[in-house]
Amino acid sequence: MTKDEFIKYLKELNITITNENLLKLEQYKEFLIEYNKHTNLTAIKDENSIYLKHFYDSLTINEYIKEKMNILDIGTGAGFPGMVLAIFNPTSHFVLLDSNNKKTTFLKLLKEKLNLPNVEIVNIRAEEYVRNNFETFDIVTSRAVAELRILAELSIPALKINGLFIPLKSNVEKEEELFNKSLKVLNGKVITKKEFYLPIENSKRTILVIEHFKSTNNIYPRHYDKIIKKNL
Repeated sequence: MTKDEFIKYLKELNITITNENLLKLEQYKEFLIEYNKHTNLTAIKDENSIYLKHFYDSLTINEYIKEKMNILDIGTGAGFPGMVLAIFNPTSHFVLLDSNNKKTTFLKLLKEKLNLPNVEIVNIRAEEYVRNNFETFDIVTSRAVAELRILAELSIPALKINGLFIPLKSNVEKEEELFNKSLKVLNGKVITKKEFYLPIENSKRTILVIEHFKSTNNIYPRHYDKIIKKNL
């Protein structure tokens, strides 16, 4: 996806991109490529793939973000989708969470380079952070980090009542049975399931929107070892 194609396809998502947005994304891309030469952040290294598979893909959930929201990105890696969304939503506060110190070091440098005061970088395990920030966020998102049942237990307890858990996945059919069981325990319900294909390369994507409709028992999330070993 070239930069011109990126702008074109964003218009189809009803996203208006400013010159400042474009400049920050260009700086992001250049810094990511350069940093990736000595620290492994992403397997996607060429400009066109970064615009498609990182920037455009991240922005496919932009429609759910309103002004002055509090948003958590679990397992953000090199900042996707959280950092990209923060560029386009300067009035909302974004917590980018990752347990990998090398990645959060990169993100802290990137935040300063892009001058994004609405971004907070946190280096801690997700279950520990969520237990200390119970029912705090309007939106929790995550992109291609873990199975849906695992993400649900890490994410839903962090949501305010009526908050939204929005994972970005490729294909979810094999994960849905256990995921739906987890939702019953955690008091979440799927309100939207959107399946589509990325432009140009046509790889499948699925966006689920899950509402946290009632308070979750504060025994969740469990320790990560227990989440992995025993389904809800």
